[in-house]
Amino acid sequence: MGDSRVRAADGTDRWSRRGVLAALGVASVATVAGCGGEAGANGTAGGSADSAKVSVTPADGTRQAGFGAPVTVAVSGGTLSAVAVAAADGTRLQGTYNDGRTKWTSSAHPASGTEYTVKTTVDGGGSAHITRFTTKKPGATFVGYFTPEDGSTSGVGMPVSITFTKAVTDRAAVQKAITVTADPDVATAGHWFSDTRLDFRPQAYWKAGTKITLSLRLKDVEGADGVFGTQDKDVTFHIGREQISVVDLKAKSMTVRRDGKEIATYDVSGGDAEHPTWAGKMVISERFEETRMDSTTVGLGDEYDIDDVPHAQRLTTSGTFIHGNYWGSPSLFGTSNTSHGCVGLRDTQGADDPSTPGAKFYKSSIVGDVVEVRRSGEETVNPANGLNGWNMSWADWQAGSAV
Repeated sequence: MGDSRVRAADGTDRWSRRGVLAALGVASVATVAGCGGEAGANGTAGGSADSAKVSVTPADGTRQAGFGAPVTVAVSGGTLSAVAVAAADGTRLQGTYNDGRTKWTSSAHPASGTEYTVKTTVDGGGSAHITRFTTKKPGATFVGYFTPEDGSTSGVGMPVSITFTKAVTDRAAVQKAITVTADPDVATAGHWFSDTRLDFRPQAYWKAGTKITLSLRLKDVEGADGVFGTQDKDVTFHIGREQISVVDLKAKSMTVRRDGKEIATYDVSGGDAEHPTWAGKMVISERFEETRMDSTTVGLGDEYDIDDVPHAQRLTTSGTFIHGNYWGSPSLFGTSNTSHGCVGLRDTQGADDPSTPGAKFYKSSIVGDVVEVRRSGEETVNPANGLNGWNMSWADWQAGSAV
């Protein structure tokens, strides 16, 4: 059991009670000398006229202490004058005393994989009673990959989207450890699309110029049985100007408005009758000056494979883009819907002509801008297909929160 013996002055072996306690991982107990008495060899301190006993949990010398419970310090036969619990890097755990100052409890749990020193003074005098323990490291961990990136500027439709590397079963615990705040202030709510994805947004689009801060306090939060978070960080990004583009596929045109004013109108071509374009509000999530589009990656067999599609901007995870088109006849834009579901604008091969509609719209756009498709002949896009939670009512969005 890890019991130990000590050699007494008379040469006999005796059980070391402190060794037993440390091995069991239970509270360490030390007797504190009375006023004017000498500090004991284990760091006990002068206290009241009666002897006092200090009990610390986790116990002195524990090497694999749990980190799922607070640190406690208790005294019998006296009162606690001061308690300080500090990690090796100087970080302190704050705490509170009970009414009689016979017990102190840390307000937060100790961090995993960290050595702590506990210094206790009883009745306001003498040397501090000192114990040390080290918490164990978690066996399994998870992190959350977030968008947008720290320091970036996005359009008014950009949600805060977090994808976790492990499935989360305690959604409430994880969501409580994440906050999204805005300046100017606006209420936000989280919505779980799956056990690995949590998005945040306000009721309406962000206001232009808003500063948004994502705070991740996931370190040692148990997201699933035995699986703990590791992140403790803040991420800040900004909302730029407001740009919302409306694509009318019956009229085969797109109107672009910035800060409420119309700045451009373009002829477009959308999905044909067999491959209609998703309807609804979609957010630009990725941008490529040129990219390859292969129909086999979206379940359409070998219908197309174009390795240099110009000015492509992603609208859905499933493969809907708004992009330049150089292979179609210029006459089809504004007159015919002929694509496999994307929205196309006239462009040139090589993406090197800034005068084309494809190039102009690409230059005017940023990640987070909204492209709303109307009258496409298709149903509204699934809100989980891309960053497209704006297609849910505010009540339905809030219903997907775990807190």
